[in-house]
Amino acid sequence: MKKLILLSVLISSVFTGCKTDQKKPKVAVAEDKELTVLEKIANANGFQNWKDVESIKFTFNVDREDEHFERTWLWETASNDVTMMTRQDTISYNRKSVDSTMTATDGGFVNDKFWLLAPYQLVWDQKSFTFKHTEGVEAPISKSVMHKLTTVYDNDGGYTPGDAYDYYFGDDYIIKEWVYRKENQSEPNMTTTWEDYKELNGLNISMMHKRPDADFSLYFSGVVVK
Repeated sequence: MKKLILLSVLISSVFTGCKTDQKKPKVAVAEDKELTVLEKIANANGFQNWKDVESIKFTFNVDREDEHFERTWLWETASNDVTMMTRQDTISYNRKSVDSTMTATDGGFVNDKFWLLAPYQLVWDQKSFTFKHTEGVEAPISKSVMHKLTTVYDNDGGYTPGDAYDYYFGDDYIIKEWVYRKENQSEPNMTTTWEDYKELNGLNISMMHKRPDADFSLYFSGVVVK
């Protein structure tokens, strides 16, 4: 597994006494390290406020032509307790102990959470993928010139190993479009917008994703952040 290693810079400053000859101990002063592009995207979406979040509830919706799909999640972040609510059933489990009976449910949660909090996943998952940042790239939907961040997940672990994502964003580090490529194939499997951002208790969340080539929209409703 390739791992991304964040570099921190420490500068030591030495202070000596002015009025006496006695030397004072050396004090190490930490300089603010340059944020990676992953951290800049996450922070532009309020990641610095995530530490204050106790729970998040959201409904994941997909409209495809005449079909509608939805499921609601409640995630208690400290304990990692998760509850899935659908019209047919309610299932609760803890993500620290997912067994074979919960794999499908947890896979659904990981998928839906990824759509909701992808900017944060860049920080949470940074040891699980390699990445490349390129400037001055034409975005696939708007054709605007943007930054492009490509992440390629490792081939082992997770529910979808080897998958790749291309994020397109402006100088404000807010994602505007993205491309999903299964198993890092060259052709995209899905391309959608990132729009209708809402700020909820310091979290900046895109509520709507649309495909330019299909009658398809993926969106979130009933989002509550505590």
